Amino acid sequence: MKAIVLTETGRLAMREVPTPEPGRGEVRVRTAACGICATDLEMIDGNPRVRPPAILGHEWAGTVDAVGPGADVGLVGRACVAENVLSDGGEVGFEHPGGYGEYLLTEAANVHVLPADLPASVAALIEPLAVGVRAMRRLAMTDTASALVFGDGPIGLLTLALLRRAGVSSVLLVGGRPGRLRLALVLGAAGIINYHAASDLVGAIEGGQARRFPNVVEASGSAAAMEAALRVASRGGRVLVVGDYGDARAEFPWNRILHGELTLVGSNASAGAWPEAVALAGDRDFPLPCLVSARFPAARFADAVDLARSRRDDVVKVVLEWT
Repeated sequence: MKAIVLTETGRLAMREVPTPEPGRGEVRVRTAACGICATDLEMIDGNPRVRPPAILGHEWAGTVDAVGPGADVGLVGRACVAENVLSDGGEVGFEHPGGYGEYLLTEAANVHVLPADLPASVAALIEPLAVGVRAMRRLAMTDTASALVFGDGPIGLLTLALLRRAGVSSVLLVGGRPGRLRLALVLGAAGIINYHAASDLVGAIEGGQARRFPNVVEASGSAAAMEAALRVASRGGRVLVVGDYGDARAEFPWNRILHGELTLVGSNASAGAWPEAVALAGDRDFPLPCLVSARFPAARFADAVDLARSRRDDVVKVVLEWT
């Protein structure tokens, strides 16, 4: 089979590699589409979780091509996605080969069959959607009057859409790319703030009225945004942390949490959220297709990766297509 292989740190190349054979309890999936995630770009640039040669790609969708012993033969021919964490603790697209290859292996128990009419390029976004669904469960809102979202990347925009779907009346989104901020308005944001244009971010959020929010979502991965989130949360409010901060640290008075009686909640990855995410993806009223900015045939992976790396303000998600 063909695969886009991380041959060494910083270098991808199309290679011919052996087509994998499914073992007990496994299925082989013919990849149809795979999103390029910011995490993929980090893996390309060097990360201890991935050792070249490696086949990345955890935002994938495809069709079950073959099954191993003990797996349901009825899955053959079914369009699917699957939760990527395997029973050995590794993940498809990280420690195990992923959707940057024409075929991949996963465990049959993790497979979720897709609606027949769902485009593969949209289905590839079910993985980040599942991250958003789990985050919303962790947020566990009790007040749907308003919410504030930091971050105009895929998770921030998906969280915005999920908040609106959950009945939140007014959502303000803070981001840094004009094209993405315009998309936030399409997705239902009541207001947007470009932090590049705000000399005082908290002041811009407060709008001169000391405005506070019962629900705050930090999805940008910015330590400065994390500090701002705690300052603008309502008394008794909930602050959800779903960004990736690397080694960043935030400094704030701990009494801010104490005196404000804030609930600080972290949410990581997508465990348990896939069935709901698949159902949402199949709902024509849910705006998942809006996040697909560009589609490239897998042979043009270099152009796709370049676009995903770019700071072009209207790019949210770039998808590779094998078929």
